[in-house]
Amino acid sequence: MNGNADVLKLPNAPKSWSRDSRPGPWDAIVIGSGIGGMIAAALLSKLGHRVLVLEQHYVPGGFTHTFSRRGYTWDVGVHAVGEMTERAIPGRMLGALTDGRLKWASLGPVYDSFTMPDGLRIDYPDNPRQFRENLIEAFPAETEAIDGYLRLAKEASGDMRAFYVSRTLPPSLGAMFDRLFARKARRHQNATVADVVSSLTADPRLRTMFAAQWGYYGSTPSRASFSIQASVVSHFLHGGYYPVGGSDRIAHELLRTVADAGGWTRIRADVREIILEHGRAVGVRLADGEEIRAPVVVSAIGAIPTVTKLLPETARRADWTGDIARLRSGPAHVCLYLGFKGDIRAAGAGSRNLWFYDTWDCEQDTWRVTPSAPLGSAPVLYVSFPSLKDPTHEPGAERRHTGEAVTFVPWETFTAWRDKKWMRRGEDYESFKRRLQDSMLEQLFRRLPGLRPMLDYAELSTPVSTDHFVRSAGASIYGLESTPDRFSCKWLRSRTPIPGLMLAGVDVGGPGVMGGAMGGILAAVSAEPFAALRWLHDKVL
Repeated sequence: MNGNADVLKLPNAPKSWSRDSRPGPWDAIVIGSGIGGMIAAALLSKLGHRVLVLEQHYVPGGFTHTFSRRGYTWDVGVHAVGEMTERAIPGRMLGALTDGRLKWASLGPVYDSFTMPDGLRIDYPDNPRQFRENLIEAFPAETEAIDGYLRLAKEASGDMRAFYVSRTLPPSLGAMFDRLFARKARRHQNATVADVVSSLTADPRLRTMFAAQWGYYGSTPSRASFSIQASVVSHFLHGGYYPVGGSDRIAHELLRTVADAGGWTRIRADVREIILEHGRAVGVRLADGEEIRAPVVVSAIGAIPTVTKLLPETARRADWTGDIARLRSGPAHVCLYLGFKGDIRAAGAGSRNLWFYDTWDCEQDTWRVTPSAPLGSAPVLYVSFPSLKDPTHEPGAERRHTGEAVTFVPWETFTAWRDKKWMRRGEDYESFKRRLQDSMLEQLFRRLPGLRPMLDYAELSTPVSTDHFVRSAGASIYGLESTPDRFSCKWLRSRTPIPGLMLAGVDVGGPGVMGGAMGGILAAVSAEPFAALRWLHDKVL
């Protein structure tokens, strides 16, 4: 499929962003162009609103954007997305918001493959029956536990629908709705993954396999709410997908919807404060002092950065902002971006994602690295090959392909460099990066030795880059950690106590691409409940 003769061609999409913008007035301002901000802006645009999206980076898209080096192009956060067909609500939603322009390619019959320390390999396939059979084949004495796990996962993920509806309501009404309709969701949210899997089986290896995809939300089983694990299981039951043309097509198509409705996206637009007048959000103030007004302000930069950095000082002292600020952020990560020349499929690469575990203990949440101590192996290495997922990729005569290896690391190890300038953080930082890069390469090549002679380029990104470009709390790739405390916080909802101010993104939806997208939908519904629900009913549901 990726040979030159069979490459798909996509039309060149005009950019829908620039450093300047069209003149106002604006019906809504969206701060941040990650998936949550773009979805909120696109849905409001479909309702006839002129929306201005403000992005502090020089390229929009958040973790959906791409970057290039020496002829190679990598995504920075999109590795697999579930439910991207017309049969699923998320697929229909993105199709409707982009007028069918955004296409998705299946990762194939297997989207994730796990290799464990003792050599056990389990494939996660694109149909639920085969998934069950694969687990039973590996653990033949545990059929009852496996069936119980799949039943609970289905139940818990279904119960989340009522919870998400309650997130669009003010806290007083939301609490009443929770008591009447979302009680079942609360039961699963308050249980940890470890609680549930321990109740199902005494086999520690099976417990690990039940929770092995915890890397998709970043919380270990003892801390993660079972609801988020159940959501991941449900999300991928019918396989994984990748955007045709690369992950940056998501921003191209969603922001084109915004532009087509008279809106625009400004890059290098650094919002410093949300303007409040008489207790209501009425606009934003940029770092250069420019003020932009709109009756609706949607913050998609994360709940903690919003309440601790963008609200005026007096508003930050409110009890509700303190409750949000005390929540724990998810983990930081390092990503090794790789360029290859050669037949990487023959060396074991493919469109599926590869999880290489060096331990059966899922409580080892990060690679415990420090600049001075010797480096051991990362507990888990997540490996992806974007060029093999995208049917439009043209490898050329040199057969150029891309790969990525990701693992979690402690943010505090890197904070000493957070205030240094990008690309000029000093030799101590570069030396540490080289050590990390070399160690990750050796760990990867132990698993896939055939890739070693094909390696042409390698570059490591650290949490300092995440902090610089995304500014998430704790340099987290997933926003707030998916713990029971997160779900029980009554203030963590798309409609804030400040009239006119909405929250969007992963912190009000959930981690990952579709979690962030759900947060965008919730923000738009909170801003325009009747019109948004009518549009969703007519176009999606």
